[in-house]
Amino acid sequence: MLLQTVRPNIVQAIRAYRVEDLMQAAQEAGHHFLYANLSDAQSKPEVLEGIAQSFLFPAHFGKNLDALYDCMTDLVHKSGAQPGFVVVLEQLPDNLRFDREAREQLLDVFRDAADYWSDRKIQFRCFYSFQ
Repeated sequence: MLLQTVRPNIVQAIRAYRVEDLMQAAQEAGHHFLYANLSDAQSKPEVLEGIAQSFLFPAHFGKNLDALYDCMTDLVHKSGAQPGFVVVLEQLPDNLRFDREAREQLLDVFRDAADYWSDRKIQFRCFYSFQ
């Protein structure tokens, strides 16, 4: 099983993994599979909107990093027991409007979410790639 080779509660570059394989591994493990293709996004608001739409966040999502964290943690935790997560953020922008600092801030939210779920003994793996 693919997920056994990946440390739980981690945020890492997708590298040699294929999205289809990650999706299948999540299904086999009974984990949630959250996927966002962000190839059309060029700025932080567009990235947050793309994630919100792809992950089916509620309409009241605040489109900021704090709201993203809340949706990835508290909101989901309050909805009941969770089996685990495999998250894929594909084609994050790499430009002046979404520079390295903005990307690291976004990925820090997912690192914090991984820590949150780790504290609850729930596996949370996030994979990302850049445009």
